[in-house]
Amino acid sequence: MTGPKAYYTYARSVQVGTQRGIEECKHQFAWDRWNCPDSATQPKRLRRATRETSILHAISAAGVMYTLTRNCSLGDLENCGCDVSNNGKIGGRGWLWGGCSDNLDFGERISKQYVDAQETGQDSRAAVNLHNNAAGRTAVKATVKRICRCHGMSESCSLQTCWTQLSDFREIGNYLKIKYNQAQKLDIDKKRVRAGNSADSRGAIVDAFGHVAQTELIYLEDSPDYCRRNASLGLHGTEGRECLQHGADLTQWERRSCRRLCHECGLRVEERRTEVVSSCNCKFHWCCRVNCEDCSEIIVKHVCAKREAGEGYTFRRRHIGPK
Repeated sequence: MTGPKAYYTYARSVQVGTQRGIEECKHQFAWDRWNCPDSATQPKRLRRATRETSILHAISAAGVMYTLTRNCSLGDLENCGCDVSNNGKIGGRGWLWGGCSDNLDFGERISKQYVDAQETGQDSRAAVNLHNNAAGRTAVKATVKRICRCHGMSESCSLQTCWTQLSDFREIGNYLKIKYNQAQKLDIDKKRVRAGNSADSRGAIVDAFGHVAQTELIYLEDSPDYCRRNASLGLHGTEGRECLQHGADLTQWERRSCRRLCHECGLRVEERRTEVVSSCNCKFHWCCRVNCEDCSEIIVKHVCAKREAGEGYTFRRRHIGPK
């Protein structure tokens, strides 16, 4: 499918998929010092090959493949539908392939055409980005589910028909967050790269990549200090960031967010109480009037603030009037 309509429909899925990846990145890093800010997706910021750039490339590529695959299975793209290539074949003991499997091959192929085309360089950074793009697509395949339906007398399940289905994208995000934490820094022979011989340069890159599995994220440069504001790098620092202190449903990572964002960055935790007034207890009177009362609620937030001289790991309360 190569006509103008095909380009538009594919391009739209690529755009939606990229945004899906960025939104998931923001969710995964909401309580980290680096929180996947919009500035990080600007082309000049993506020139760095840090651990954070690796997750951006991977999760964006995963989002594009995921969206293309899903839209294909839903019939939203022309000349594309379910993957039935294995239907009727024995998949394992007591089950056959059947039904409508998500077309992972299609999603991977078109995603690769669009996303990898952005990397036009021949240097180590371009090679790292392409590797991380592929790792993102591998994450989509690694998290697929097998869905089965029972057959047999009174649905005894003596035989099952099964098909593959994409996981929720949140599971892919969780998978890639683990890969981010396990990301490997490459040690490339800079002398061979700087020599100017393109074949020798590619050889140095291949040597560095040789031991890395396709499932793993890789990077070249150490990350900057995300605690501190750095305008030239587009970093806002953690001052003013909200952190979480209380809540029954908080994960261990969320419960430690104040220590990570504030204390370990040389800041203190400030408790801010805001009074919010809204309409409540509204009553309808015939005809035609609604009377409401004003109800106030105190919203409590904890934010990272500058520490005063001699101040330890203390809390400070600040009350902000009605809003």
